[in-house]
Amino acid sequence: MSINFNKTFFIVLFLTFLQGTLMSATIKTIKHNGNEIPLIFEQHKTLPIFNLQLVFKNSGYINDGDKPGLASITAKVLNEGTKKEGSVKFARKLENKAISISANNGFETFVIEVSCLKDEYQEALKYLLELLNDPNITNKTLEKIKTLQLSKLKQKEDDFDYVASNNLKKIVYKDTPLEHPSSGTLDSINNMKLEDVKNNINSLFNMKNLIVAAGGDIDHKQLQEDMKVILDKLSSNKTEDINKFKIAKDAKESIIKKETEQSYIYFASPFDIDANSKENYKAKVASFVLGGSGFGSRLMEEIRVKHGLAYSAYGHITNKKSHSYFTGYLQTKLDNTKKAKNMVKDIVDDFVKEGVTKKELEAAKKFLLGSEPLRTETFSQRLNRAFMLYYKGLPLDHTAKELELINNLTLKDLNKFIKSHKEIKNLSFSIVTK
Repeated sequence: MSINFNKTFFIVLFLTFLQGTLMSATIKTIKHNGNEIPLIFEQHKTLPIFNLQLVFKNSGYINDGDKPGLASITAKVLNEGTKKEGSVKFARKLENKAISISANNGFETFVIEVSCLKDEYQEALKYLLELLNDPNITNKTLEKIKTLQLSKLKQKEDDFDYVASNNLKKIVYKDTPLEHPSSGTLDSINNMKLEDVKNNINSLFNMKNLIVAAGGDIDHKQLQEDMKVILDKLSSNKTEDINKFKIAKDAKESIIKKETEQSYIYFASPFDIDANSKENYKAKVASFVLGGSGFGSRLMEEIRVKHGLAYSAYGHITNKKSHSYFTGYLQTKLDNTKKAKNMVKDIVDDFVKEGVTKKELEAAKKFLLGSEPLRTETFSQRLNRAFMLYYKGLPLDHTAKELELINNLTLKDLNKFIKSHKEIKNLSFSIVTK
């Protein structure tokens, strides 16, 4: 009896501590020219640092349209410094002050990040302003970036994981932005024009789409005031809510023949759940048991350990604002291609039919609860966690509450949830083989 009491006491203590840690981030507002920009802020006085992320939502390669790779090329242009100083001189200026300014994009967002020591805070904002005023948008810059991008794409023609993965999205997300690779195609990059990048930057830097995530050894009131000169460089155009893209409901299969010594099998199926669903914690546990836990997961145990069909086999549920689905992959010997593919289907079918075991549930709980401190041990991790919660429309104490729900999750409730998602069985396959 004392063992159970101690375990419960430890979990409650841990969740209380975690909630306090996450709640150190707060939601503020920067008011500027009639706009209210959300500011996710965490003060961090133990280290003399500053971090700023300008996150433009609905602005990643979701908006590439008929120019796949445009967001990626745009980010690379912004990483080339200013037109006045060029990439080398601008980079050296940042390096001398230990300042980092970088641009990157995902599917749903485009991010400009600034990091520096507290003493260089004002200089960092000054250099950011220089970059926004005078990005290095020249034909010379664009041609250099295109050459590098085309070279990488040519190299990836022999990366069969890349080929199978991209082809999978092409068949399950046909006629949506997810159909195209984020880095573009040989044709789309070859045809990219300077005007395309200029127009993209003009539409990208929109205050209506902006969320600011920042923190460090700085006062939020000072930051709110200092940000206004940056915000003056952004437009204030109309914004639209992000679209939700549905994966193909019917099972599809595509086989690409290459000179390869093994088969690369990528698979995906629908998993209908929203990013802010109250049942996401159940999906997290189910995903961990089915394919996300490495050794011990259903896919790994059946495919590698019991049948020796692959060195590794993974699967997980992806759940974003714009799309949600189950996906995974494995590599196997050429002769085992059909058997391995059918085994994946059988494992998923059995998972829906029989659910998880008590032993699997307890193992998932131990890992998800025990590994949580590793996900919030650094300042940048906590700031990113706070941003993602806000972005998905969840309260900042959501993670602590979710872990409590995981701890109290019963086998009956989890298996009922799994059985309600029969759509996961409609697996599509993209296979590269000989």
